[in-house]
Amino acid sequence: MPTGTDTGASDALLHLLWLASPALPVGGFSYSEGLEAAVDAGVVHDEASAAEWLLNQLALVQARGELPVVAAAHQAALAGDAERLAALNAWVLQTREASESLQQTQQMGRSLLVWLQGLVPEAPVLPLLQALAPAPTWPVVMGCATATRGAALAPALQAIAFGWAENLTQAAVRGVPLGQTAGQRLLAQLVQAIPAAVQTALEASEPMAFAPMLGIHAARHEIQYSRLFRS
Repeated sequence: MPTGTDTGASDALLHLLWLASPALPVGGFSYSEGLEAAVDAGVVHDEASAAEWLLNQLALVQARGELPVVAAAHQAALAGDAERLAALNAWVLQTREASESLQQTQQMGRSLLVWLQGLVPEAPVLPLLQALAPAPTWPVVMGCATATRGAALAPALQAIAFGWAENLTQAAVRGVPLGQTAGQRLLAQLVQAIPAAVQTALEASEPMAFAPMLGIHAARHEIQYSRLFRS
């Protein structure tokens, strides 16, 4: 028979899988995070170039920016540190280089907060997130959600990184376009790189935002003639 500890670990794993699922009603599938603009510019045009683009984004954006924010928000949620959550949220808002990127983090943050409110309406972190203005951002809410659901930090970052990789792989399959088998090969490369990205995030003293090519393509997407995605 499973022990209470085994049951707790199993519950935390299930909640992580839930949080990483593309079925989570936050609209992540509708964003390509600059990938569609890179396709339009010819920078991404096949499986190899899609892998290069996404691996760079994993290393430069997720590992150095998004995941460290998630990690810090996870710890702030456990400590009930409203000031730290507000500072992290402000950092995310200030480092979005395009209006679509800003819209994405706010829209997905609000949607995830609504989901969390419905699931655990008495969670102590909810008033802290509701107080964030003009909106709670995606990585901040996600860090708080993983803490609230009892997930340990390292597995939480792995799950979030995988959810990001799966979503962007599907964006590449639709937008480049690629076949499903090519998409799985692409996802395999990202999965192989996730542990190093998570380790980088865990060792980061502060998040860092420096991905100029992504910022350029994100801005170009706002005036792109034909678009499947919202970013």
